[in-house]
Amino acid sequence: MNIEKVRNYLEEKGADGILIRKRNNFSWVTEGRYNHIVQATEQGVADLIITRKDAYLITSEMEKRRLIEEECSQIPFDVIVSALDWFKNTDVLIDEVSSGMVMTTDTPYKDWEVVEEDLGLIRSVLSEQEITSYRDLCQSAASAVEELCRTVKPGQTEYEIEAELAAKVLPQGIKPQVILVATDDRIHRYRHPIPTGKVLDKKAMIVLCAERGGLVANVTRFVHFGELPEETIANKAAVARIDAAMNFATVPGNTAGDVVKAGIAQYEKEGFPEDWKLLHQGGLTGYASREFLADPETPYVIKANQAYAWNPSLPGVKSEDTILVKEDGIEFLTHTDNWVYQEIDMGNKKIERPDILTR
Repeated sequence: MNIEKVRNYLEEKGADGILIRKRNNFSWVTEGRYNHIVQATEQGVADLIITRKDAYLITSEMEKRRLIEEECSQIPFDVIVSALDWFKNTDVLIDEVSSGMVMTTDTPYKDWEVVEEDLGLIRSVLSEQEITSYRDLCQSAASAVEELCRTVKPGQTEYEIEAELAAKVLPQGIKPQVILVATDDRIHRYRHPIPTGKVLDKKAMIVLCAERGGLVANVTRFVHFGELPEETIANKAAVARIDAAMNFATVPGNTAGDVVKAGIAQYEKEGFPEDWKLLHQGGLTGYASREFLADPETPYVIKANQAYAWNPSLPGVKSEDTILVKEDGIEFLTHTDNWVYQEIDMGNKKIERPDILTR
């Protein structure tokens, strides 16, 4: 269980306990449960204090009943519940429980050591149960984006496309963390475009970062109406080769910085030596859309059972999937086998990367 990973960390750290306030850490420790009400916040309405022997749920009386009946009933460990009236600060409960202890935290609290970076690296190594859940999420997220690409129509606004994607995933218990939609010239002008009221004419880029049970799937797909311009044909093949180079470099023992360097080298081969600077290239994922954004100097060593999402881009095109790192290669978790793909030949290796759907 993930709570045992936390307790092992506390022992190695020489700490007595940890305060967990962030939503993704709550979901990780509780194996998929939620502590939030407001979507647009990192913290929830309930905190966990994990010690080497006990677990405490700190919340308000207003939230207590629902949490006990709908969330805590699913938690794979016992919790001691402490609650105060909603108009009182629960910090007093935190201080009571942690009195006399050497404490750490995932969010700044008093003078306790913030160990969120350590937690990110621990939670990023996924269990078999988490991998199974992640596969299902990634397939659902990718299928939703791909189905939308098959049904969007010229004349729709980017807002309308965004709404249709949200409507596809929300009934599945999937929460959109990020939806990016850009059409036509906005894809060329902006590498990181949020949706606007612009109307689709010929081309759309649809991006989804989708969360369920704390895990986050990341995927990008393109649709084009009519014949592809020559520039787009060339660039989509070039960005797929950059993506392939990065994914081939994502092996246990390499650093995340090594992967970015492999991508930069391929950018140069493709004739775009500076384009890697126009959009972040991705990084470690799992319980966050990106645990960190990798750059050429990122020292974190890649491990088996971690997930990465790289997203190289060139003018008018981008390539992004969520992958699982294995001892003997990688698995594209968002590869559905129900899309158009381009086969990329990288010398002694071949790989399929998503193509642009033409309609």
